[in-house]
Amino acid sequence: MTTDPPAVTVGIDFGTLSGRALVVAVEDGRELGSAVHEYTHAVVDRRLPGGTPLPPDWALQVPQDWRDVLRVAVPRALAAAGVRPEQVVGVATDFTACTVLPTTWDGTPLCELPEFSGRPHAYPKLWRHHAAQPEADLIVARAEESGQPWLARYGGKISSEWQYAKALQVLREDPAVYAAADRWIEAADWIVWQLTGAESRNPCTAGYKGIHQNGRYPDEGFLASLHPGFAGFTAKLEHPLTPLGAPAGKVTAQAAELTGLRAGTVVAAGNVDAHVTSAAAQALDPGRMLAIMGTSTCHIMNSDVLAEVPGMCGAVRDGVVPGLWGYEAGQSGVGDIFAWAARTAVPEEYAVEARRRGIGVHELLTERAAAQPVGGHGLLALDWHSGNRSVLVDHHLSGLVVGLTLDTRPEDVYRALVEATAFGTRTIVDAFEAAGVPVADLTAAGGLLRNRFLMQVYSDVLNRPIHLLSSEQGPALGSAIHAAVAAGVHPDIRAASAAMGRREERAYTPDPARAAAYEPLYAEYRALHDHFGRGGSDVMHRLRELRSAALSR
Repeated sequence: MTTDPPAVTVGIDFGTLSGRALVVAVEDGRELGSAVHEYTHAVVDRRLPGGTPLPPDWALQVPQDWRDVLRVAVPRALAAAGVRPEQVVGVATDFTACTVLPTTWDGTPLCELPEFSGRPHAYPKLWRHHAAQPEADLIVARAEESGQPWLARYGGKISSEWQYAKALQVLREDPAVYAAADRWIEAADWIVWQLTGAESRNPCTAGYKGIHQNGRYPDEGFLASLHPGFAGFTAKLEHPLTPLGAPAGKVTAQAAELTGLRAGTVVAAGNVDAHVTSAAAQALDPGRMLAIMGTSTCHIMNSDVLAEVPGMCGAVRDGVVPGLWGYEAGQSGVGDIFAWAARTAVPEEYAVEARRRGIGVHELLTERAAAQPVGGHGLLALDWHSGNRSVLVDHHLSGLVVGLTLDTRPEDVYRALVEATAFGTRTIVDAFEAAGVPVADLTAAGGLLRNRFLMQVYSDVLNRPIHLLSSEQGPALGSAIHAAVAAGVHPDIRAASAAMGRREERAYTPDPARAAAYEPLYAEYRALHDHFGRGGSDVMHRLRELRSAALSR
């Protein structure tokens, strides 16, 4: 007796530094094989591949690195899973966002044209590109002056990370590149174009990153108020939106040769890494917040309530799952901040001990920090090393540590930074609940889940149980779930999530004594947060201006 080989889908997750492909059984979500490909150029933030220097706050990427994920990671994942191309019924992708690029009509990135290869604005702008803050500020100011109804859907602020601010920066600083850009497209949609040979757009990036509300983008009159040459910008975006979980096309012969997939395999609509993870974590019901914790943290939650929540990255109907309002908030730096501390604040003796014991510097700092009582280090930090995404939406804010003395040790600073990121998450949760959008529970996903001390701090600071996504490949698994829906294996995203997703209930629960001890520290954090973030002092902005002036001399 023979049994048919299992039908599978492939989820491809494009992150900040690498891309990964995951092969998943559509019946029960078993992860059969995966592969990771590191980007050759990683984050381009100092100079272009050809040597052109970049100003501060820039972060670019190279499109060929993304194609290489299709070329390298997908065939390796199929081989690791031991499946044949004909077993793959669907493929789906997700991307960091807002990662956006200018292309020609046929999807060719402008940076790949010889005449633009040395011009920074021709390259994709990564989500962490924050040099468009002046443009974001102008968009908000004009929207407030003209009473734009869509502004409230974004908590009253438009981020420098998003499509319109980045595009306006291109127009202001390199009009030739702006004019040559026939299309201005999220990488989440561009990579689908590479697979299917046809342009498509998805409602997630359009809604959260492109100011697409109630079926339309901002009108020409508003755009002209930003810059006369910007009036027609929406034409570079305009395209029918393919619903999440729906087919965007099929793998072309050329893409099949590149990936090892079978030509004609269904390709789902593109998606954002954080949002697609909600399906993997079975966090689709109203009030179930998902925190995807990595270099940054993104907070995703569905609700049947539409409210104006300050500093949100967007409230989008059907933005995560059909029928509900999907909210997004986030912290621009989390794992990046811990990496900074380990890289810059650790003396040689710590590195020597870590090597002697065969552990990493992070592990050593975590071990020492975990041995302290709450408040024992005497420090308080603001987690704004990469700006503040929510609830202040100001990427020109910066990090702060208060309480340093000659006795302060590296583990003290490390713990204070861990606590600061937990306070940042609690600030976001409090903003939702104060606006009348209840947060019923919290599920965590992402690479930081491996740090048990960090997760316990979060549970104590939030004074809530924390559930965990039971997969180390959350976005890729979420994409594979969406691929199964697009292929018709499951009727909708909710059903596919129930069959293929997984989470561990109450993996962390708060310690009552530590939770109580964090209350006065959180009150002090909020006082610092409001003083430096809401106009009590603009010193962070002034220091950034002085730095920019010094570097431009």
